[in-house]
Amino acid sequence: MKSDSEPYQQVFILLQQADLAVGSEVFAGLVGVIIVLVFLGLSALFSSSENAFFSLSPSHLVELNEENSPSSAAALDLINEPDRKTGTRRLLATILLMNNLINIFIVIYSSYLFERFFDLKDWQTPLGTIDPNFFIQVVLITFLLVLLGEIIPKIYASQNNLKIVRLMAKPLKLCFTIFRPMVLLLAGSSSLFDKYLKNRMHSISMEEISQAIDLADKNKELEEKHILKGLINFGNTSVRQIMKPRTEVSCVDISTDAQELLKTINSGSYSRIPIYEDNFDQVKGILYIKDLLPHIHKTTNFNWRDLIRPTLFVPEHKKIDDLLQEFQDKRVHMAIVVDEYGGTSGIVTMEDILEEVFGEIKDEFDEAELAYSKLDENTFIFEGKTALHDIAKIVNLPLDYFEKVKGDSETLGGLLMEIKEEIPSKGEKIIYNNIAFTVESADSRRIKRVKMYIDKTLDIDDSEA
Repeated sequence: MKSDSEPYQQVFILLQQADLAVGSEVFAGLVGVIIVLVFLGLSALFSSSENAFFSLSPSHLVELNEENSPSSAAALDLINEPDRKTGTRRLLATILLMNNLINIFIVIYSSYLFERFFDLKDWQTPLGTIDPNFFIQVVLITFLLVLLGEIIPKIYASQNNLKIVRLMAKPLKLCFTIFRPMVLLLAGSSSLFDKYLKNRMHSISMEEISQAIDLADKNKELEEKHILKGLINFGNTSVRQIMKPRTEVSCVDISTDAQELLKTINSGSYSRIPIYEDNFDQVKGILYIKDLLPHIHKTTNFNWRDLIRPTLFVPEHKKIDDLLQEFQDKRVHMAIVVDEYGGTSGIVTMEDILEEVFGEIKDEFDEAELAYSKLDENTFIFEGKTALHDIAKIVNLPLDYFEKVKGDSETLGGLLMEIKEEIPSKGEKIIYNNIAFTVESADSRRIKRVKMYIDKTLDIDDSEA
């Protein structure tokens, strides 16, 4: 026989179960909100780190380097791994990858929470039916992500960049390690795209911008036009075009005694001199003359070889804008130029690079003028070793005027031998386009002096070899 209180007990049990269900739903909702807020905070941190890292000034980098803390070291590793240009590209890829992954999670998870706890009915409007769930999700989530995940963090990071860098350096380094394959893929893809755009930009610069400079202002000084053209052609100029060839380089054998070394230095008036062993293809380093000053009072037999510094080797076809950046990064002013076989072609200095933009830089040791003479408006006499690059500047020709026929040659003598396919004899005349070259002096090995006559009645662009 059932008791009279049994129905009330069943109702009580049902109410308890309902309370537990409601309680679990509330708890699940709170946990979901907390998870969204946590990930929103992570999104803010990664967004702020983008502004923080890429707003660091040189003084900030010096400060990080002097701190010697683990976070500062991690930050510098991220920026400089493996070099400054590649490191910043990989760092940006890491930040954007993490930020987008977090934002995608926030969007998906918050949409799930909203549909679970706030399933609103469709709105009937004159324009048709609108899903309020979708509308609220898009507006609310987008607003929160943009405001709390992008704008506010980046404003804060712009004023506290070092604080954010120190905070996020280690987490970013960990993220880079975990997602390394994907980061390298993204950075590599951006590098290819960057090279494509760079090549297109250069092709436009050479042909269109250079012409625009000639046509823009007829009253502009010739020197100003040369500087502008130098800036435009800067990225397309190779080391081979500006280097000093090995035949003109003063260098010293490592076996030379101290007394002979000092004689060589005094006769040359150089601040740096290459040191080789056996022959100039075996360069061991660079000797800075200033390093000898503390040892002047010593006997001439001191071991000067301990003062030799390591040298920078660069290929002939390296662009001088990249070389300038390398000079700045490594704090050197001279490099040894090598050919494809590893032999020494010559040397290139910081001064050679700057002269491509600003023209000839003269100091107290330089000769007054370049080795050429101007007989009249159309006639010049050049040394055979004069670079084609310099000749084009002197006589106001396009820098690529001899490109079709010069082959691998970079000097006037090499150009004439390339055209003639042999060493021309004295008095021989060679015609190229509207220019007549006459060999004034030559021997069995090289061309020493050349007369150059330009027929300005012919259009350079329409003339043929």
